[in-house]
Amino acid sequence: MAITAAQVKELREKSGAGVMDAKKALVETDGDMEKAIELLREKGMAKAAKKADRVAAEGLTGIYVDGNVAAVVEVNAETDFVAKNAQFVELVEATAKAIAEQKPANNEEALKVTLPSGETLEAAYVNATATIGEKISFRRFAIVEKTDDQYFGAYQHNGGRIGVITVVEGGDDALAKQVSMHVAAMKPTVLSYEELDQEFIHDELAQMNHKIDQDNESRAMVNKPALPHLKFGSKSQLTDEVIAQAEEDIKAELKAEGKPEKIWDKIIPGKMDRFMLDNTKVDQQYTLLAQVYIMDDSKTVEQYLDSVGAKVTTFERFEVGEGIEKSANDFESEVAATMAAALNN
Repeated sequence: MAITAAQVKELREKSGAGVMDAKKALVETDGDMEKAIELLREKGMAKAAKKADRVAAEGLTGIYVDGNVAAVVEVNAETDFVAKNAQFVELVEATAKAIAEQKPANNEEALKVTLPSGETLEAAYVNATATIGEKISFRRFAIVEKTDDQYFGAYQHNGGRIGVITVVEGGDDALAKQVSMHVAAMKPTVLSYEELDQEFIHDELAQMNHKIDQDNESRAMVNKPALPHLKFGSKSQLTDEVIAQAEEDIKAELKAEGKPEKIWDKIIPGKMDRFMLDNTKVDQQYTLLAQVYIMDDSKTVEQYLDSVGAKVTTFERFEVGEGIEKSANDFESEVAATMAAALNN
């Protein structure tokens, strides 16, 4: 039977398939729309299966806020070019919205979430892989909730490669967004030192001291004094005894320098601040509250929030591709192999 342009248009709208794929499906099913949709779905699954082993480390984050619920998602593609494709962008936005509204508990449930079209996320990603021509995968999501008295800071950076949601109380929307901008730039992984594992702190401190050893080798070559090792890396290691000993050491130092005892009270607080700064380097790298605030570098994030009567209760930061092992030559190799095959035929 003859296939009309109207039928092809209808099938494309229902399936997202290309013109030729839609027309071929209608021809194979004698114009039966439902059978054509099913055929395209089966072909799409087959195409998706062929691409399943490919590395998809590019893509976008998506954020959607629905009242007191927000969702941040990461959706991956194989190339940055496809990550700018309008169909891909729409899929990311639809994914974030559906997850915020339906609140799945894990990735398995997330793939069963339904879109306004009636298809599941899983089906949508199979179809996107088939129609776009690259592996499109849903990687992860986080749902963040707040109370009526709290504020969401939603921020995306670098064209959506980084997505952040922060919850602030005692502030406002503008402060919440500023904190999210800080999170995007400074990459904290947890809120405070209380969330850092002691073994992790120990290992990070060892790496920092190894770096100091390397720096000292260079300093020795130009007759510069060696830098001291860091004894502590986190506030969790600074017990009352450690702090008391630090104060005693400072007093002994001031006495040795001949500083009058009557001015010690003016000097000691500043030196203790320096001691805390020098001995919380792990906190400063990984915890939000200990980092120097990018909007006011005279204060840490915690000190700044305290000064305005606010606090951060939680945050989520997604960066596209973090933790995925990329193979830079995969795509180039595939193109080269395709061209070689074409030349040999």
